[in-house]
Amino acid sequence: MLGKFGIPAATGGNRFCLLDTPQTAHDRLLAMILESRTSIDAMFYAVADDAVGVAFVHALASAARRGVRVRLLMDRLGALRRPRQALAELALAGGTVKYASPFLHALNRGHLNLRNHRKMLIADRAAVFSGGMNVGADYMGQPKAGAWVDIAYFLEGPEAARFCDVFDADFGASGAPVSQPDAMPAQTKTNATVQLLPSGPDIPGDPLHDGLVYAIHTAETRIWLATPYFLPTEMLGSALAIAARRGVDVRIILPAHSNQRLADFARGAYVRELAQAGCRVLLFRPGMMHAKCGVIDGLGYVGSANFDVRSMLLNFETTLVVFDTASVRLLVDWFARIAPDCGDWAAPGGLLRRVSEGVFRLGAPVL
Repeated sequence: MLGKFGIPAATGGNRFCLLDTPQTAHDRLLAMILESRTSIDAMFYAVADDAVGVAFVHALASAARRGVRVRLLMDRLGALRRPRQALAELALAGGTVKYASPFLHALNRGHLNLRNHRKMLIADRAAVFSGGMNVGADYMGQPKAGAWVDIAYFLEGPEAARFCDVFDADFGASGAPVSQPDAMPAQTKTNATVQLLPSGPDIPGDPLHDGLVYAIHTAETRIWLATPYFLPTEMLGSALAIAARRGVDVRIILPAHSNQRLADFARGAYVRELAQAGCRVLLFRPGMMHAKCGVIDGLGYVGSANFDVRSMLLNFETTLVVFDTASVRLLVDWFARIAPDCGDWAAPGGLLRRVSEGVFRLGAPVL
């Protein structure tokens, strides 16, 4: 089905590793920068002005000083609170820093609502860090009570070329010249079969949204989803409800309290309807859960897209679909590890609450 949107077919022979703790993600990201030999291409919605963000930019600057070509692309809105001094040092070291969807450009074209939400770092055109994490202490900081839970992954193999294509297109759209050094072959590969699914205004149609609708409608055994913000389109919400009524094991994991309280309130109407249809809604209670992943029967996915209208239909996103049993098992195990920290959702009472949820639901596309 995805081929109809022009999405290249899945490739085998990849190495896929989940990075499901702040420390493993942070260590892998910095190691990739330290070990790079020819190029680093990094694209994040946000790089925070904190110790983690500054250390990341300083590592990029060190790579640039030793002759590695460094390119960094951030979304203009996400980069409002960026480490400006460290970024200036990166530019002086020879790195190139660009911004996606600049405000004036977006206003002139009527695209202010379209943000680049993609997250990746590509080392030597061969090794990829990607997933749902931005660079900052919330995502990659030291473990502590109430710390965020998120998920990223490391990838080597033939599918890395697809990430290079996406980065080059986005970097070129920022107005920067694009030149590619030769890719360096990855030294270690396994048998992971994966497919990069980019989505957004630069991709014809809505492949992520429509692919999920199709997968949910054809699911036979399980649909397990994790997302920080849950404001689905009518088609996705209906597909989940129908699946639950068909007897499919539908589980939706959300943070009990996210960092976007309006989104928490607006999700109430959707959650209420799906719970009534037989979906099991679980709330992660220790802190903010920012992971965006899922398992649908024998395939899995992980990426930058939230399960909301903005990510499905508006933003630039990347999602990796995994097909082989071992890779899907990694995601199944992640759901098993997080489950003990979750409790079942209970419907809040009151007519005023239900009416308010319905009103907020009308504004879901802009939340």
